[in-house]
Amino acid sequence: MSNFHVIIPAAGVGNRMANVLPKQYIALAGKPLVAHVINTFFNHPMITSIHLALSPDDQFWRTLTLNPDSKLRLHYTGGASRSETVLNTLNVIEADSDDWVLVHDAARPGLTAEALTRLLSTLQDDVVGGLLALPVADTLKLSQTDNRVRSTVSRENLWRAQTPQMFRFATLHQALSQFAGTPTDESEAVEALGLQPRLVEGELRNLKVTYPQDLALLETLFAADNTKGNA
Repeated sequence: MSNFHVIIPAAGVGNRMANVLPKQYIALAGKPLVAHVINTFFNHPMITSIHLALSPDDQFWRTLTLNPDSKLRLHYTGGASRSETVLNTLNVIEADSDDWVLVHDAARPGLTAEALTRLLSTLQDDVVGGLLALPVADTLKLSQTDNRVRSTVSRENLWRAQTPQMFRFATLHQALSQFAGTPTDESEAVEALGLQPRLVEGELRNLKVTYPQDLALLETLFAADNTKGNA
């Protein structure tokens, strides 16, 4: 039976948040963003191991001593891009070629156990793998260089990619090793092999914190969850 390993690239600096802390360490509901991410995977029974990929200059975890039996492992494998960080981490983790690897953004703290289970159960027997994503609901506009509308783009069959993105170890390693340039996500690299990843419907709350207003929205959602839990 294949195991399920998680890689969390956490080597970025998050410049668009205008914050002195790297984005993954900004507080949400009293805990850093990345702590929420780790907890979701840590508490899921199907996850075998969690690999946090950090910048070699990261000082936030240096004093942490992990239990040898913990699912969590720290790797100072951060590279110049997300894809380089993931590939560096694949090169150091212990996994079989047919094990599954889930790559999840450190700044997506809203992933729920339900969405994660849906992804795992849908893809565990898939021939390629896939990713969480949301069908595009908004009207899309293609702009000119002066920000005037050039045309309206059909949203039919368009999806917004999320994470986790889940592929076999060997497939993901080959895809990232052979990709010419820098892929925007793991799925793009796998697509370049001629494969067609499967889209699994995600959730709106699984948004990536990029701007301050994203954090404000998640604060509201997390507060609502706490209210329900205390009711």
